[in-house]
Amino acid sequence: MLTLALNVAAPIITYNALHDQGWSEFAALLASGVWPVLDSAVHIVWRRRLDEFAIVTLVFLVITAVVTLVGPHSALALLVKDSAVTGLFGLLCLATLLAPRPLMFYFGRKFATDGTAASTAWWNGLWQFEGFRRTVRTMTTVWGVAYCLEAAVRIVLASMLNTDTMVTLSPILIYGVLGGLVVWTVRYGKQARRRGEEHAAAASGK
Repeated sequence: MLTLALNVAAPIITYNALHDQGWSEFAALLASGVWPVLDSAVHIVWRRRLDEFAIVTLVFLVITAVVTLVGPHSALALLVKDSAVTGLFGLLCLATLLAPRPLMFYFGRKFATDGTAASTAWWNGLWQFEGFRRTVRTMTTVWGVAYCLEAAVRIVLASMLNTDTMVTLSPILIYGVLGGLVVWTVRYGKQARRRGEEHAAAASGK
């Protein structure tokens, strides 16, 4: 709830309130963008250690700051900046398909284990199974393609719609895509696990 409040509700309310007070679209957007940064900082402090999530968060905070400070000072540039960040995440997912283990392997380990050495070793050991490797690579591909498409759609919409509309629509698209991906990932993961158990049972019965 806190994440949704800081990333969706707070930016929309802040932008509209400041814009109504006579702030320019650029200034109001810039000020409303403080809330997502605060959310990221809260998560880093809450975890209290520099894990994969903290590193990714810090990287994108730096990217966001650089794009905001050195990019064109216009409302459209700030709206496109958000799309650039999610698009870069999508490209990062796809790029890690060339690495020994793709990005979703590490994200999965974060959520599927309790962080202990034993649970981490168990998760790492799953990589020896071809079905597990295929599942993780498929998840990484889907997340990468989805976020590249999401970024492209938002860039097109930002150039077509007015700023007031995009301020509301942009976070809805971001978290709508995220929610859809999470639901799909959970279902696909359960299906893959069930197939793996069925194959193991069939192999042990031979």
